[in-house]
Amino acid sequence: MTQPATSNQATDLTDYLTKQREHVLGILEGLSEEAMRRPVLPTGWTCAGLVQHLALDVERFWYRREIELADKIIAATSLEAPLAWWPDFFPPGFHLDNLRQVLLHVIAETASHAGHLDAARELIDGETWLILT
Repeated sequence: MTQPATSNQATDLTDYLTKQREHVLGILEGLSEEAMRRPVLPTGWTCAGLVQHLALDVERFWYRREIELADKIIAATSLEAPLAWWPDFFPPGFHLDNLRQVLLHVIAETASHAGHLDAARELIDGETWLILT
């Protein structure tokens, strides 16, 4: 039986993921439904489409209630615990072996897309989350 993820590493990983989640939610706060669905880039990319990607493809536990549930699972699980299942939407050959790898992948995906949303929001209405000069 594996031990729960109670180490500082697990707490640090969860804290970093929480900050990225807050960034995504914060940059989208106040956008109208129309703005969320408006294509921002020539490819037809929308903020709503990216959030759907994060929700369904990256984390599956996106909305606030599910975030709490995911964090409880993370806290009760060893970072070295093997995965109980593997989603079928990943390309062939892409596989993660344990909770630590999943958390690192989700942090990287969420941070990357938070940056995309920063650019999109600025293009939509000029609003910015964090600008370093």
